[in-house]
This record gives sequence, structure tokens and C-alpha cells, in this order.
Amino acid sequence: MSSSLNIQLTGELRRYVDERAGDDDIYATPSEYIRDLIRKDREERGIVRHIMEGLDDLNHGRLSARSILDIAKSDQA
Repeated sequence: MSSSLNIQLTGELRRYVDERAGDDDIYATPSEYIRDLIRKDREERGIVRHIMEGLDDLNHGRLSARSILDIAKSDQA
């Protein structure tokens, strides 16, 4: 289910969005561009959350002798 969200932009921001959603870019509409920005923000936020959890593990002495490659290999098995 989709819903609408109305936002107000400065003229400068609106021109930029229109430029990104123009014929010379990968986005066909301003909505596609905004949705993609939100998806990327969600991904980045997840990455930051994992980094913060890792730092918390380090601060509390929760360490592993395994490397990231070791962990990735065991996840694939």
C-alpha cells in the first residue's frame, strides 16, 4: 500500500530534484529519486547501527579471534 507525502522545498532544492529526475539521469520522476534517497538512508543507518554495536562489543571486551573473512565463509557454508 502506498501513501502520499507532501513536502515543501526551496527553489534551489526543487531545481536540483527536477534535474536529477530529468531525461539525462537515471530517475524518471522526482518520486523515484526521493524513494531512492530514503532507501539509501535506511541502508546507511543500518550500517551505522552495526558499527556502533561493534564498538560497544569492543568496549565490553567481546572480541573474536576470527576475521571478517572467516565469519563470512562460515555464513556461506
